[in-house]
Amino acid sequence: MARPHLEAALPAGVDPRRHAHVLARVHEAALAGEALPSRPRDVIGASWQRMRRLGIDPDRGSESPVLSLEQLEARRRDSGLAEALPILRGGLISLAEQAAHIMVIVDAGGKVLWRDGSAAVRRRADGLGFFEGVDWREDTVGTNAIGTALVTRRPLQVYSAEHYVRSHHAWTCAAAPLHDPRDGRLLGVVDLSGPASTVHATTLALVDAVTRLAESQLRTTHLAELDRLRGVAIPVLAKVAGPAVVADSHGWVAAAAGLAPVDRIALPATLAPGQTWLPAYGTCLIEPVPGGWLIRVTDAEAEVTRVVLDVRAPREPTLTVSGTAGTWSHRLSPRHAEMLYVLASHRDGRSASELSADLFGDAERTVTVRAEMSRLRRHFGGILGARPYRFADDVEVVVERPAYAADVLPHSLAPAIRR
Repeated sequence: MARPHLEAALPAGVDPRRHAHVLARVHEAALAGEALPSRPRDVIGASWQRMRRLGIDPDRGSESPVLSLEQLEARRRDSGLAEALPILRGGLISLAEQAAHIMVIVDAGGKVLWRDGSAAVRRRADGLGFFEGVDWREDTVGTNAIGTALVTRRPLQVYSAEHYVRSHHAWTCAAAPLHDPRDGRLLGVVDLSGPASTVHATTLALVDAVTRLAESQLRTTHLAELDRLRGVAIPVLAKVAGPAVVADSHGWVAAAAGLAPVDRIALPATLAPGQTWLPAYGTCLIEPVPGGWLIRVTDAEAEVTRVVLDVRAPREPTLTVSGTAGTWSHRLSPRHAEMLYVLASHRDGRSASELSADLFGDAERTVTVRAEMSRLRRHFGGILGARPYRFADDVEVVVERPAYAADVLPHSLAPAIRR
């Protein structure tokens, strides 16, 4: 998915102190339910609405237990972020110390796993309760760059009274989400935070660039692992009769025999040896091999009767398929969640130009749409049709939505979603 536009918190040429005073007046008016002297940025206004619905105290936030040392170490091991840590530290810590900032890394659940940088700022952060092991999601500490980036999945800078909780108004922070390149899963958020007086428009671009560098390193590591699996796959496939593939646990194909080559297939959230149904191939037999799975395509046909698109969890949209072969569930990337949501809303189908307008507000970006739909249909060919793009007519499609329409895929900027 393309990197979104970076939106700095401080408009170009604006005096930071004067802007902080304006934000403070807007914040107080919003809390009092009065007419706003000016509008907050859209991403901030949407977050403030979520905070009011959640009943977050603008003076204290919410209470949340702090991880024990043992729990913290376990979260670090399980986060998938440790491998990216050297690049993140190398790219950000020296600058954080020079610029009176701290570097903070949180996992996908919002827990602060690592914190480093200026000793003076770390002491100030301690007084705010901003240390390793705490929960820094929106529903605990209100609008902030880390928590709001976890919801929107976009790089974000938050300055002064854009923070919902008043005790954070003396701070500025810039955060960028870090994704697992193997499956698009959100691993966590990388952040630089410091006193509001240190705000700078380039901080967000720097954090985003270093985060992308870390993702690139994770991608390089994955390609090396896939090469090792390929060395196992080729002799295994030579002994198999009939079409089969060898893929890693994320569905990336190391080698195939008797099937059209594809980069990746959609695997269920949990995979076990035995018979299962895959949208790309139908009924398959699954066997473990070192570093991945041998997937044999059988001749058995399975009927798909129901598809559930669940977008209630903002960070983990899923697609669940039910039929005669059982139930299959798959976590969706942000872009695929958007496209399937639009198709579920238009059972009669959408042309490439209509989908382009739905997703980008521009009917001319059909090349991008066709490429993404090609990937989707490779993953979910058993339930998706073309000309126009649509869910199969004989499949029941159910969409599980959050209670508030504004919370549907909050990371999305697609016009059809935001409408």
